Amino acid sequence: MTASQSSMSGGGEPGVRTVVWFRRDLRVEDNPALAAAARTAGEVVPAYVWSPEEDGPYYPGRVSRWWLSQSLKHLDASLRRLGACRLVTRRSSDAVVALIDLVRSTGATHLFFNRLYDPLSLVRDHRVKEQLSAEGITVQSFNADLLYEPWEVLDDDGFPFTMFAPFWNRCLCMPDPAAPLLPPKRINSGDLSRCPWDELIFEDESEKGSNALLARAWSPGWQNADKALTAFLDGPLVDYSANHKKADSASTSLLSPYLHFGELSVRKVFHQVRMKQLMWSNDGDRAGEESCTLFLRAIGLREYSRYLTFNHPCSLEKPLLSHLRFFPWVVDEVHFKVWRQGRTGYPLVDAGMRELWATGWVHDRIRVVVSSFFVKVLQLPWRWGMKYFWDTLLDADLESDALGWQYISGSLPDGRELDRIDNPQFEGYKFDPHGEYVRRWLPELARLPTEWIHHPWDAPESVLQAAGVELGSNYPRPIVELDAANSRLQGALSEMWELEAASCAAIENGMEEGLGDSTDEPPIDFPQELRMEVDRQPAQPAIIHTPVVAGWRREDQRVPSMTSSLIRAETELTADFGNTSEDSRPEVPSNIHLQARAEREETVDGATGNTVRVNGNQQQQNLQNNMHRVLGIAPSISEASSSWTGREGGLVPVWSPPAASVHSDPYTADEADISSRSYLDRHQQSNTMMNWSQLSQSL
Repeated sequence: MTASQSSMSGGGEPGVRTVVWFRRDLRVEDNPALAAAARTAGEVVPAYVWSPEEDGPYYPGRVSRWWLSQSLKHLDASLRRLGACRLVTRRSSDAVVALIDLVRSTGATHLFFNRLYDPLSLVRDHRVKEQLSAEGITVQSFNADLLYEPWEVLDDDGFPFTMFAPFWNRCLCMPDPAAPLLPPKRINSGDLSRCPWDELIFEDESEKGSNALLARAWSPGWQNADKALTAFLDGPLVDYSANHKKADSASTSLLSPYLHFGELSVRKVFHQVRMKQLMWSNDGDRAGEESCTLFLRAIGLREYSRYLTFNHPCSLEKPLLSHLRFFPWVVDEVHFKVWRQGRTGYPLVDAGMRELWATGWVHDRIRVVVSSFFVKVLQLPWRWGMKYFWDTLLDADLESDALGWQYISGSLPDGRELDRIDNPQFEGYKFDPHGEYVRRWLPELARLPTEWIHHPWDAPESVLQAAGVELGSNYPRPIVELDAANSRLQGALSEMWELEAASCAAIENGMEEGLGDSTDEPPIDFPQELRMEVDRQPAQPAIIHTPVVAGWRREDQRVPSMTSSLIRAETELTADFGNTSEDSRPEVPSNIHLQARAEREETVDGATGNTVRVNGNQQQQNLQNNMHRVLGIAPSISEASSSWTGREGGLVPVWSPPAASVHSDPYTADEADISSRSYLDRHQQSNTMMNWSQLSQSL
């Protein structure tokens, strides 16, 4: 019997209690694990285990944690309406230990969950199945995150695809995924009064002010995800092909965070977009039909990111093309800091980074621009940029982010050419032709004519003076000239090919083992300010109604106000940009509330290192007015005079690969265990992955 059939059946087996383990599937609609539990079990115990320490350096950022907290509240309310007592939450540094303890304490006979496909989750799932099966517990997993399982999509020779186009063409030729499941009619969780649970803490007092503004622009929860999907299908989708590259308007779907947290079934998205495509095709609406094709391709990119991670787990850490292991990345934390703060001197890049800092989201075209500048112009290690996106994006998704950054860095067989630098000036007039996006996020350039908005360094002095722009003072000169960056890039590529040729020659001559492959050398370490300082607390028995404070303390997660970050830009840097010994990340203040300051403050220009003075009150007021205009709200008296933090705003998120899919057929415990074992056997040599040293003990 399929999961679709099981969700329609009533009744249950007496004396059976099933724990449903929620993870990135925070919905009751089209949830195969919940549907199967509602049919087969007399009692259902919905559970969520919060164990971020297991993710190593990829601890969730502030905005991502805010979304998770709101989504769990929404899920808990939905489960209660279906008859469940509550969503049982646990806090632990080891999810497997906490889950096994929960199964034992509730007397559960079954454990159902929906699969994830990243290396850490696969190892974790294998441990759960192995240990609980040994105790006689029935463990079963399902597909709720993909259109097709990774092992179902293979080439004609039975091997995984290594390029997106043939992968997606094969998917489109396969039978459509099953229709999404309806929510169960009723859930009986029995008496859980004696079941221990933990109150999960996702924010501290210093973050509540920042998080409050997020609620003005976003509404987490699976029911709100359905509303967002309906709004997109009935609105921007028809013109998606014409508008999806425009950075100065809300032209994308805004579904990416809902998809990441599993509040929205990708299978449901796929079917509803297909229906629109068929309707517009019958009506002869070619533009609408093309829009559906492009949006489904974006769904395919998200699908491919999971597929790539499953078949090549090292893609989260290392390039897939072996020769790129020899590329001489520039380890320059000063340039990294200037890029993060939006002080590079290239308006489109700076506008994108300031929007990311202020709202936790940035348009997918701008993500490509800022990441390409990061990799090709600054030549910084791509994993640094991926980690910063993970820390700051509201829709941070490790698999999709890794795919995007590998694509930009030329690390994929079908990635962008690494030797081609995209000119931010030309990209600006392509994606922001009228300069409205730049003016919104760079108020210091707001009065520049459109002719010069994307290259102010070429503007006549009279135009700059009329616009109130003083290069090197209130807006930096370009940190790197593109001609110099291109010369340096060509030299780095020549060095890369020489090193690879020397390594291959040495191996062929049998003189030595060469310089190793992409799994031999550890990746470049993250800068100190990107390393999470997490107290790895041991798993402890849960205490009823006892808050367990998350063991993280990291200044980078306490988002500063956008105003203060711009005013203070690089204040700790000396005039010598080569001096990085005291990189203390001062743009992230310990007190994130912005206090009005009447005095004038000093900043350091991002290109010259010269100290300049700016009026703190004036810039603060300008930026606050700008942010309120973006949010579409009028500043109240209290907001205009009190503390106000950045990285939030009314704009919305969308990841470049925004959608994914689901397969509804249940995956039996035996099959899932076989899949986990084959995965572990195939990738046993990849133990240089993040956290593999810790997790290898579980094998």
